[in-house]
Amino acid sequence: MKIRIRLFSAITACIMLMSIVLSACGGTSQQNIHTAEDKKPIHLPNKIDFISQVDQTVKSLNNSPHILTIHHNSQDKSHAIKNEVTVKFKSHPDHQELARISQLIDGKIKKHWDSYSIFKSKSKTTDQLIQYFKTRDDVLFAEPNFILLPNREPNDPLYTQYQWNLPIIKADRAWDISPGRANITVAVVDTGVDLKHEDFKGKLVKGYNVLLDNNNPMDDNGHGTHVSGIISAGTNNTIGIAGVSWNNRIMPVKAIGAEGTGTAFDIAKGIKWAADHGARVINMSVGNYHPSQVLHDAVRYAYDKGIVLIAASGNDNTDQPSYPAAYPEVLSIAAVDNHKRRAEFSNYGKHIDVAAPGVDIPSTYIYSEYAVLSGTSMACPHVSGLAGLILSVNPNLSNREVAKIIRQSAKDLGSRGKDQQYGYGLIDVDKALIMAKEGIGTVATPSDKKQLSEQERITFFPFRAIREWFGF
Repeated sequence: MKIRIRLFSAITACIMLMSIVLSACGGTSQQNIHTAEDKKPIHLPNKIDFISQVDQTVKSLNNSPHILTIHHNSQDKSHAIKNEVTVKFKSHPDHQELARISQLIDGKIKKHWDSYSIFKSKSKTTDQLIQYFKTRDDVLFAEPNFILLPNREPNDPLYTQYQWNLPIIKADRAWDISPGRANITVAVVDTGVDLKHEDFKGKLVKGYNVLLDNNNPMDDNGHGTHVSGIISAGTNNTIGIAGVSWNNRIMPVKAIGAEGTGTAFDIAKGIKWAADHGARVINMSVGNYHPSQVLHDAVRYAYDKGIVLIAASGNDNTDQPSYPAAYPEVLSIAAVDNHKRRAEFSNYGKHIDVAAPGVDIPSTYIYSEYAVLSGTSMACPHVSGLAGLILSVNPNLSNREVAKIIRQSAKDLGSRGKDQQYGYGLIDVDKALIMAKEGIGTVATPSDKKQLSEQERITFFPFRAIREWFGF
């Protein structure tokens, strides 16, 4: 079955729309901000509440005859596509054998990538398909096709009035050490990026659209554009917002569709593509509540190539580990508000590494606009931007060393030392860059996260369909 991954964005959205759009939506009057050169005005945000819309989307998944819903407890559910499985073969069968398999399962092969295939049956349930493939000696694993649900002062006009999120992590101080280097690329595996947005002019490297298998990762949802802007929107360019990094490049990888959901299969393919095309950091503002082998395979592949992997922890105010964030190779990010308190929606638990701003975060948006969103999806890219800056200061650091610097430089919050609310604390960009510059933290230490046993790695778990506040 396919897992559709929902993005970890949330709760509310304040979308900065042009007046004609707001008028069509019944928006109220608004003030304008003009740039230093008196360019096109940027409108202040109208707050739009998408909670009821998202609740309806989640309800439709629960009630769909085509979706398998798994209840883990009274709150948490997973979703997968009925009558489908993702299979990894030891070596891919030839066409004759694939035809025989399709006949035996009364179905067909729906999608193929590397040694992974998605099979769909007309009559067999997901459990029956898994049991069949488990009996084959040439299969490494079979799992449901899960659904995943979607974190120096510049002259950008929205920075001073709205971007509380950058001074609170001392990004403004850190820019005197390094504003980032263009040869460090951060990949964003998400809904794509608005390729025409003025705040990304000269900021993007070649990307990939997993869904269409081409190099046009144009965003048709908004989530990926928002995440990318937090990392490295054009900064000190007199327009829009400032990114955590001024100069790092963004690699847009579109693995999630317009509706804000994607499959573990496609997310994994996007991660591997980014790893093979020069990314030094990969941002994953997506997740679910159980490990998936196809997803973990891709994560390990990227990690073994030295890439820093960062993921959102989730927006359900639960201590249940979310994946990919809870994998030992990945930094798991919680969200805080402007008072440095854990956001009411942010997940927590022993798997959390650090926290970053995630409430009312202004950033770029599709149609060349700007929006204010909340969620661990918004917290996550702050840390990805930090990783890009660390590598800009010291490009010879390993991914383990970068992660260690991020943890050790964090400002302790909550209980003394590492805790379940904030991990090691709120990221401190200035301190992290000082440590990177001075070579502090270059002795790698084991991850604090529990290593998965071999048995866990080959067991097939359903993904939890994460609530996401999308619709924009």
